[in-house]
Amino acid sequence: MLATSLPAQAPDGIVIDTQNASIEAYVASHVGYSERPLAIARAYGRAGARLAISSESYDDCQQIAALLVGEGIDAWPVKANLAAHSEVEGLAAAVRAQFGGLDALVCNAGVAPHMGPLATASDLDWETTMTVNLRSALWLTTALVPSMVARGGGSVVLIASIAGVRGNRSLGLYGLSKAALAQLARNLAVEWGPSNIRVNAISPGVIQTEFARPLTDSPALMQKRLALTPLRRAGIPDEVAGLALLLAGPAGGFITGQNLIVDGGTTIGDGN
Repeated sequence: MLATSLPAQAPDGIVIDTQNASIEAYVASHVGYSERPLAIARAYGRAGARLAISSESYDDCQQIAALLVGEGIDAWPVKANLAAHSEVEGLAAAVRAQFGGLDALVCNAGVAPHMGPLATASDLDWETTMTVNLRSALWLTTALVPSMVARGGGSVVLIASIAGVRGNRSLGLYGLSKAALAQLARNLAVEWGPSNIRVNAISPGVIQTEFARPLTDSPALMQKRLALTPLRRAGIPDEVAGLALLLAGPAGGFITGQNLIVDGGTTIGDGN
Protein backbone atom coordinates (compact mmCIF):
# COMPACT_ATOMS: atom_id res chain seq x y z
CA MET A 1 0.00 0.00 0.00
CA LEU A 2 1.29 3.45 -0.83
CA ALA A 3 2.26 5.41 2.26
CA THR A 4 0.93 8.69 0.91
CA SER A 5 -1.26 11.30 2.58
CA LEU A 6 -4.26 11.93 0.33
CA PRO A 7 -7.22 14.31 0.56
CA ALA A 8 -10.52 12.83 1.78
CA GLN A 9 -11.98 13.03 -1.72
CA ALA A 10 -10.00 11.13 -4.33
CA PRO A 11 -9.18 12.62 -7.74
CA ASP A 12 -11.64 11.91 -10.53
CA GLY A 13 -8.92 11.81 -13.14
CA ILE A 14 -5.29 12.19 -13.94
CA VAL A 15 -4.43 13.35 -17.43
CA ILE A 16 -0.92 12.28 -18.31
CA ASP A 17 0.95 13.94 -21.15
CA THR A 18 4.46 13.80 -22.48
CA GLN A 19 6.09 15.95 -25.11
CA ASN A 20 8.51 14.24 -27.47
CA ALA A 21 8.17 10.97 -25.58
CA SER A 22 6.24 7.73 -26.01
CA ILE A 23 3.55 8.04 -23.35
CA GLU A 24 0.67 10.46 -22.85
CA ALA A 25 -2.45 9.39 -21.00
CA TYR A 26 -5.60 10.17 -19.11
CA VAL A 27 -6.25 8.20 -15.92
CA ALA A 28 -9.80 8.43 -14.55
CA SER A 29 -10.88 7.40 -11.05
CA HIS A 30 -13.71 8.36 -8.73
CA VAL A 31 -14.33 9.32 -5.12
CA GLY A 32 -13.26 6.66 -2.63
CA TYR A 33 -10.16 4.99 -4.00
CA SER A 34 -7.27 7.01 -5.36
CA GLU A 35 -4.26 4.81 -4.61
CA ARG A 36 -4.38 2.92 -7.91
CA PRO A 37 -4.65 5.93 -10.26
CA LEU A 38 -2.04 7.71 -8.16
CA ALA A 39 0.28 4.73 -8.61
CA ILE A 40 -0.35 4.82 -12.37
CA ALA A 41 0.31 8.56 -12.42
CA ARG A 42 3.58 8.04 -10.56
CA ALA A 43 4.63 5.29 -12.94
CA TYR A 44 3.91 7.44 -15.98
CA GLY A 45 5.42 10.53 -14.40
CA ARG A 46 8.62 8.69 -13.57
CA ALA A 47 8.71 7.59 -17.22
CA GLY A 48 8.81 11.26 -18.21
CA ALA A 49 5.13 12.13 -18.50
CA ARG A 50 3.49 15.44 -17.64
CA LEU A 51 0.29 14.99 -15.65
CA ALA A 52 -3.01 16.84 -15.52
CA ILE A 53 -4.89 15.92 -12.35
CA SER A 54 -8.68 15.98 -12.63
CA SER A 55 -11.34 15.84 -9.90
CA GLU A 56 -14.77 17.30 -9.21
CA SER A 57 -13.00 19.11 -6.35
CA TYR A 58 -10.40 21.60 -7.51
CA ASP A 59 -8.86 21.68 -4.03
CA ASP A 60 -8.22 17.94 -4.26
CA CYS A 61 -6.74 18.39 -7.73
CA GLN A 62 -4.32 20.92 -6.33
CA GLN A 63 -3.34 18.72 -3.40
CA ILE A 64 -2.62 15.70 -5.58
CA ALA A 65 -0.76 17.81 -8.14
CA ALA A 66 1.33 19.35 -5.37
CA LEU A 67 2.11 15.89 -3.99
CA LEU A 68 3.39 14.73 -7.36
CA VAL A 69 5.29 17.98 -8.01
CA GLY A 70 7.01 17.40 -4.68
CA GLU A 71 8.24 14.09 -6.10
CA GLY A 72 9.70 15.83 -9.15
CA ILE A 73 6.75 15.06 -11.47
CA ASP A 74 5.20 17.77 -13.66
CA ALA A 75 1.49 17.89 -12.69
CA TRP A 76 -1.34 20.27 -13.64
CA PRO A 77 -4.76 20.37 -11.86
CA VAL A 78 -8.02 20.59 -13.84
CA LYS A 79 -11.56 20.26 -12.41
CA ALA A 80 -14.11 17.83 -13.93
CA ASN A 81 -16.87 15.47 -12.80
CA LEU A 82 -16.77 12.27 -14.85
CA ALA A 83 -20.44 11.57 -14.13
CA ALA A 84 -21.43 14.59 -16.25
CA HIS A 85 -21.03 14.28 -20.02
CA SER A 86 -20.65 18.04 -20.49
CA GLU A 87 -17.79 18.16 -17.99
CA VAL A 88 -16.03 15.27 -19.70
CA GLU A 89 -16.27 17.18 -22.97
CA GLY A 90 -14.84 20.25 -21.23
CA LEU A 91 -12.02 18.19 -19.75
CA ALA A 92 -11.13 16.77 -23.15
CA ALA A 93 -11.06 20.25 -24.65
CA ALA A 94 -8.83 21.49 -21.82
CA VAL A 95 -6.43 18.58 -22.31
CA ARG A 96 -6.22 19.17 -26.05
CA ALA A 97 -5.59 22.87 -25.47
CA GLN A 98 -2.94 22.23 -22.83
CA PHE A 99 -1.09 19.30 -24.41
CA GLY A 100 -2.21 19.14 -28.04
CA GLY A 101 -2.92 15.41 -27.97
CA LEU A 102 -2.43 12.10 -26.20
CA ASP A 103 -0.54 8.85 -26.70
CA ALA A 104 -2.49 6.85 -24.09
CA LEU A 105 -5.75 6.92 -22.17
CA VAL A 106 -6.26 5.05 -18.88
CA CYS A 107 -9.84 4.98 -17.57
CA ASN A 108 -9.95 4.01 -13.92
CA ALA A 109 -13.37 5.37 -12.88
CA GLY A 110 -15.38 3.13 -10.58
CA VAL A 111 -18.05 3.27 -7.90
CA ALA A 112 -20.06 0.58 -6.12
CA PRO A 113 -23.10 2.30 -4.57
CA HIS A 114 -25.06 -0.96 -4.25
CA MET A 115 -24.22 -4.14 -2.35
CA GLY A 116 -26.35 -7.27 -2.46
CA PRO A 117 -28.72 -9.06 -4.87
CA LEU A 118 -29.35 -7.31 -8.18
CA ALA A 119 -33.09 -7.24 -7.52
CA THR A 120 -32.52 -4.84 -4.60
CA ALA A 121 -30.63 -2.24 -6.67
CA SER A 122 -32.53 1.00 -7.25
CA ASP A 123 -32.81 2.85 -10.54
CA LEU A 124 -30.40 5.42 -9.11
CA ASP A 125 -27.91 2.65 -8.25
CA TRP A 126 -28.06 1.42 -11.85
CA GLU A 127 -27.73 4.91 -13.32
CA THR A 128 -24.82 5.90 -11.08
CA THR A 129 -22.93 2.64 -11.55
CA MET A 130 -23.30 2.44 -15.30
CA THR A 131 -22.63 6.14 -15.88
CA VAL A 132 -19.44 6.33 -13.84
CA ASN A 133 -18.07 2.85 -14.49
CA LEU A 134 -18.99 2.43 -18.16
CA ARG A 135 -20.40 5.48 -19.95
CA SER A 136 -17.64 7.81 -18.73
CA ALA A 137 -15.07 5.55 -20.43
CA LEU A 138 -17.00 5.72 -23.69
CA TRP A 139 -17.30 9.51 -23.37
CA LEU A 140 -13.56 9.83 -22.73
CA THR A 141 -12.52 7.58 -25.59
CA THR A 142 -14.91 9.31 -27.99
CA ALA A 143 -13.53 12.72 -27.00
CA LEU A 144 -9.82 11.92 -26.74
CA VAL A 145 -8.96 8.99 -29.05
CA PRO A 146 -9.22 11.11 -32.23
CA SER A 147 -6.32 13.22 -30.97
CA MET A 148 -4.33 9.98 -30.55
CA VAL A 149 -5.21 8.96 -34.10
CA ALA A 150 -3.93 12.32 -35.34
CA ARG A 151 -0.58 11.55 -33.70
CA GLY A 152 -0.31 8.18 -35.45
CA GLY A 153 -1.79 5.83 -32.83
CA GLY A 154 -1.85 5.07 -29.13
CA SER A 155 -3.11 2.93 -26.27
CA VAL A 156 -6.32 2.87 -24.23
CA VAL A 157 -6.44 0.97 -20.93
CA LEU A 158 -9.77 0.43 -19.16
CA ILE A 159 -9.55 -0.64 -15.51
CA ALA A 160 -12.17 -3.36 -15.00
CA SER A 161 -12.31 -5.96 -12.18
CA ILE A 162 -12.40 -9.70 -11.56
CA ALA A 163 -15.95 -9.00 -10.32
CA GLY A 164 -16.71 -8.80 -14.03
CA VAL A 165 -15.43 -12.28 -14.90
CA ARG A 166 -17.45 -14.32 -12.40
CA GLY A 167 -20.64 -14.11 -10.35
CA ASN A 168 -20.65 -12.13 -7.12
CA ARG A 169 -23.29 -12.13 -4.37
CA SER A 170 -22.33 -8.70 -3.02
CA LEU A 171 -21.03 -6.76 -6.02
CA GLY A 172 -23.27 -8.00 -8.80
CA LEU A 173 -24.15 -4.58 -10.22
CA TYR A 174 -20.55 -3.40 -10.03
CA GLY A 175 -19.49 -6.65 -11.70
CA LEU A 176 -21.95 -6.14 -14.54
CA SER A 177 -20.54 -2.69 -15.22
CA LYS A 178 -16.98 -3.97 -15.22
CA ALA A 179 -17.84 -6.92 -17.48
CA ALA A 180 -19.34 -4.40 -19.88
CA LEU A 181 -16.16 -2.33 -19.63
CA ALA A 182 -14.07 -5.33 -20.71
CA GLN A 183 -16.44 -5.81 -23.65
CA LEU A 184 -16.06 -2.11 -24.46
CA ALA A 185 -12.31 -2.70 -24.69
CA ARG A 186 -12.86 -5.48 -27.22
CA ASN A 187 -15.30 -3.42 -29.27
CA LEU A 188 -13.11 -0.33 -29.32
CA ALA A 189 -10.08 -2.47 -30.22
CA VAL A 190 -11.94 -3.60 -33.35
CA GLU A 191 -13.28 -0.14 -34.18
CA TRP A 192 -10.03 1.79 -33.70
CA GLY A 193 -7.47 -0.89 -34.58
CA PRO A 194 -7.10 0.20 -38.23
CA SER A 195 -6.03 3.62 -36.91
CA ASN A 196 -3.26 2.00 -34.82
CA ILE A 197 -5.14 2.40 -31.53
CA ARG A 198 -4.77 -0.47 -29.07
CA VAL A 199 -7.48 -0.97 -26.42
CA ASN A 200 -7.19 -3.35 -23.46
CA ALA A 201 -8.77 -3.89 -20.06
CA ILE A 202 -7.03 -4.70 -16.78
CA SER A 203 -9.08 -6.64 -14.20
CA PRO A 204 -7.47 -6.43 -10.76
CA GLY A 205 -8.31 -8.76 -7.90
CA VAL A 206 -7.99 -7.63 -4.29
CA ILE A 207 -5.59 -4.68 -4.28
CA GLN A 208 -4.65 -2.88 -1.07
CA THR A 209 -6.65 0.31 -1.57
CA GLU A 210 -9.24 2.28 0.36
CA PHE A 211 -11.92 0.76 -1.86
CA ALA A 212 -10.94 -2.76 -0.76
CA ARG A 213 -10.75 -2.02 2.98
CA PRO A 214 -14.09 -3.69 3.84
CA LEU A 215 -12.36 -6.90 2.73
CA THR A 216 -8.72 -6.29 3.62
CA ASP A 217 -9.57 -4.99 7.13
CA SER A 218 -11.41 -8.22 7.97
CA PRO A 219 -9.04 -11.05 9.03
CA ALA A 220 -11.81 -13.64 8.61
CA LEU A 221 -12.69 -12.53 5.10
CA MET A 222 -9.05 -12.23 4.08
CA GLN A 223 -8.25 -15.69 5.40
CA LYS A 224 -11.01 -17.11 3.21
CA ARG A 225 -10.02 -15.03 0.18
CA LEU A 226 -6.30 -15.75 0.39
CA ALA A 227 -6.99 -19.47 0.67
CA LEU A 228 -8.44 -19.15 -2.85
CA THR A 229 -5.45 -17.15 -4.12
CA PRO A 230 -2.33 -19.14 -5.11
CA LEU A 231 0.03 -16.27 -4.23
CA ARG A 232 -1.61 -16.05 -0.79
CA ARG A 233 -1.61 -12.25 -0.59
CA ALA A 234 -3.39 -9.14 -1.80
CA GLY A 235 -1.87 -7.07 -4.57
CA ILE A 236 -0.51 -3.54 -4.33
CA PRO A 237 -1.32 -0.58 -6.60
CA ASP A 238 2.15 -0.56 -8.17
CA GLU A 239 1.50 -4.04 -9.60
CA VAL A 240 -1.46 -2.68 -11.57
CA ALA A 241 0.45 0.48 -12.49
CA GLY A 242 3.31 -1.54 -13.97
CA LEU A 243 0.99 -3.34 -16.35
CA ALA A 244 -0.74 -0.10 -17.33
CA LEU A 245 2.65 1.39 -18.13
CA LEU A 246 3.66 -1.64 -20.21
CA LEU A 247 0.45 -1.41 -22.24
CA ALA A 248 1.10 2.27 -22.97
CA GLY A 249 4.62 1.70 -24.26
CA PRO A 250 6.36 -0.17 -27.08
CA ALA A 251 6.45 -3.47 -25.15
CA GLY A 252 2.65 -3.59 -25.39
CA GLY A 253 2.60 -2.68 -29.05
CA PHE A 254 1.00 -5.93 -30.30
CA ILE A 255 -1.51 -6.42 -27.48
CA THR A 256 -5.10 -5.32 -28.09
CA GLY A 257 -8.64 -6.36 -27.21
CA GLN A 258 -7.51 -8.28 -24.12
CA ASN A 259 -8.76 -8.37 -20.53
CA LEU A 260 -5.60 -8.91 -18.47
CA ILE A 261 -6.27 -10.25 -14.97
CA VAL A 262 -4.03 -9.16 -12.08
CA ASP A 263 -5.32 -11.18 -9.12
CA GLY A 264 -2.55 -13.40 -7.78
CA GLY A 265 -4.28 -16.37 -9.40
CA THR A 266 -7.62 -16.07 -7.58
CA THR A 267 -9.70 -16.78 -10.66
CA ILE A 268 -7.66 -19.78 -11.84
CA GLY A 269 -7.24 -21.66 -8.57
CA ASP A 270 -9.41 -24.49 -7.18
CA GLY A 271 -9.08 -23.36 -3.58
CA ASN A 272 -6.38 -25.90 -2.65
